[in-house]
Amino acid sequence: MPFINYTPPSTAPSRTPSPIPTSERLKQTKDLSPETLRRVQHHESHVLIVGAGILGTALAITFARPPHNRSVTLLEKSLKEPDRIVGELLQPGGLSALRDLGLEKCLEEIDSIQVKGYEVIYYGEGVHIPYPENAGGAINDTQDGGTLGKPSRPEGRSFHHGRFIQRLREAAMREPNISVVESTVAGVVKDTYTGQILGVECFTNGEKDTWFGQLTVLADGYNSKFRKAFIPRSVVSKSRFWGLELIDADLPRPMHGHVVLGDGAPVLLYQIGTRETRALVDVPEGLESASPRNGGIKGHLKDVVLPSLPASVRPSFERALNEGKLRSMPNSFLPPSVNRIPGMVILGDAMNMRHPLTGGGMTVAFNDVVLLRHLLSPDKVPNLDDTEAVLKQMQIFHWKRKNLTSVINILAQALYSLFAANGMFY
Repeated sequence: MPFINYTPPSTAPSRTPSPIPTSERLKQTKDLSPETLRRVQHHESHVLIVGAGILGTALAITFARPPHNRSVTLLEKSLKEPDRIVGELLQPGGLSALRDLGLEKCLEEIDSIQVKGYEVIYYGEGVHIPYPENAGGAINDTQDGGTLGKPSRPEGRSFHHGRFIQRLREAAMREPNISVVESTVAGVVKDTYTGQILGVECFTNGEKDTWFGQLTVLADGYNSKFRKAFIPRSVVSKSRFWGLELIDADLPRPMHGHVVLGDGAPVLLYQIGTRETRALVDVPEGLESASPRNGGIKGHLKDVVLPSLPASVRPSFERALNEGKLRSMPNSFLPPSVNRIPGMVILGDAMNMRHPLTGGGMTVAFNDVVLLRHLLSPDKVPNLDDTEAVLKQMQIFHWKRKNLTSVINILAQALYSLFAANGMFY
């Protein structure tokens, strides 16, 4: 029997959810609904989602709740708290979508930080760019995720990525219509006659396993193992973000994202906790100052980046650099594609990516979930096994999402080209 969660785990932000002992799971089966028993015993559900990240988990919860009330299986290769250096700043549009999905409480108890705008520092001179006035009178968020009920400028939120993911997963585990399974997906199950995707093959606790869904959603992230088989476009990556976690950094403008521009590619600074600040340094391919003969990436950070930072930030940056806890992620671009495979859709970073400079990835993901909540609702697609109806709605999804995502995608690529200065990098 694979590891399946039925009851909510601890809400401690940095704790990995623990599986229920087998004996307890067996005792609980008599109280489970027919749909849950079908998921547990026959590995069948209305929706099968691969990837319990930002989009996958939010989509699972959305499909499980009214008016959908779908039976959902959510597969994830590791339910340990992720440790990533991106996906840490949620812009106001993403926060609004999170609230629309009823998931704003996932920002509580993770030491999230309000973000009120940006400070752009160009060769030492700062320009304050607050988020624009909200003419619609949005509700202002408080630090603990509640609301003050007063119209104000919109706000974003920044946090440790892993803590936020765990809160989303905990919310999913509380849903009676969702089974969360820790399993490594190896491939899809395909009807060789019709071409319809029926589910996935995977390994659970080292044993081969199979799960089925009327609709299979692949949301396995930027390093998707399925992308090449189903999407004709290739990912383009010409630079990497190198990340450090600064402790007690003295930012020029607290509760703001900082973009530092100088002779090289841009540097991002933003708080992810009361004491922690993320520094992301863009390093283009083939950068001479980061070559081995110049000391590699550490030489570049010490000799080029450190002197360009605000004086108040340099001590914490230098301490973090000396500790040597450097990590990197590719900065990737992938235009969106129309989902055309019957029985399956590809979403999230597996389908569409943009340079993370503007922090738009989670905003795109949550707004995609909001849109899919409407387009795949039971009144439009009563039966998700109706592949023709699903593909028709996914065609609509492709064009409707452009109202938001095209702006974010183009802005991210354009601003990076501008901020990287002379055009040799992108």
